Amino acid sequence: MSQAMQKLFGTDTPVLLAPMAGVTDAAFRGICREMGADFSYTEMVSAKGLHYNNKNTATLLDASPPELSGGYGVQLFGAEPEMVARAAKMLSETQSGLKLIDINMGCPAHKIVSNGEGSALMKNEPLAARIIEAAVKASALPVTVKFRKGWDGEHINALSFARMAEESGAAMITIHGRTREQMYSGTADRDIIAKIKAAVKIPVIGNGDIFTGQNALDMIKQTGCDGVMVARGAEGNPFIFREIKAAFANIHYDAPSYAMRIAAAIDHAERLTKSRRDRAIVEMRKHVSWYLSGMHGSAALRGRVNSITSLDELKELLNEYLDTVKGKELRYELHPIC
Repeated sequence: MSQAMQKLFGTDTPVLLAPMAGVTDAAFRGICREMGADFSYTEMVSAKGLHYNNKNTATLLDASPPELSGGYGVQLFGAEPEMVARAAKMLSETQSGLKLIDINMGCPAHKIVSNGEGSALMKNEPLAARIIEAAVKASALPVTVKFRKGWDGEHINALSFARMAEESGAAMITIHGRTREQMYSGTADRDIIAKIKAAVKIPVIGNGDIFTGQNALDMIKQTGCDGVMVARGAEGNPFIFREIKAAFANIHYDAPSYAMRIAAAIDHAERLTKSRRDRAIVEMRKHVSWYLSGMHGSAALRGRVNSITSLDELKELLNEYLDTVKGKELRYELHPIC
């Protein structure tokens, strides 16, 4: 599969940043790419929203400079084959730097599945097949699919779903080893990813519970998958891509210092402010909480972060905190960022 991976991502074993609604804005994706992520995707984009020229939907198509130069993917969601096909065609012909169209068939959020979209499509393989086939036919770029282990414990159909996606023309599939019922609880099932890898000929990306470099290594070793996709493990921790690359290369990795984590949070805020002026600071609140996770005395600081209203306030608050913890970092165990 190395030839296919090289063609899409420029590396044999790619480390991808997952598309996450409300999390992977263009600013954050740019930072992750600079930290070593081989590829990234927009947040989920509604095919219907594109059709009706929804302003908020169009904003999600913004790409970061590393993506424009190195390529990126747009993740679409929808339950109407014609609508998804039109969106795939339009995007593949107009978006600068775009390398592939990914179709979301794994999102477990209630507002998505209640419309028959996301992981709800795992309950309707014939419709899912028509969506993939229509997108493949319409798109000038490769079409990939992301899905889950199944709908619930009694409906585990990822294996048949993977075969269907391959037969429908998908160029690659990504599997999250949990059911929709599990949401993000329990442990991601790597055995199902291994079974799928053995059953299909297209590249398979493993997703779920990748919070460290060792987690990524284990995913590759235990499943034989062609690459890994990092989701929650990157929240507040874009450094994870450096950690994974170090693990792959079998070289030592030093965890980021408090100063490095604060600098990354401020960098993220500055970039986001340039692209989303009106909502940037409100959107940054959750990101800052993740950046601060596990840092000494950060619980009280996170409460103050939720009341800030400007970039200057945020920078002042974070720099003030950094001054108070100088010299203390080495006296406290650095908790894993989750």
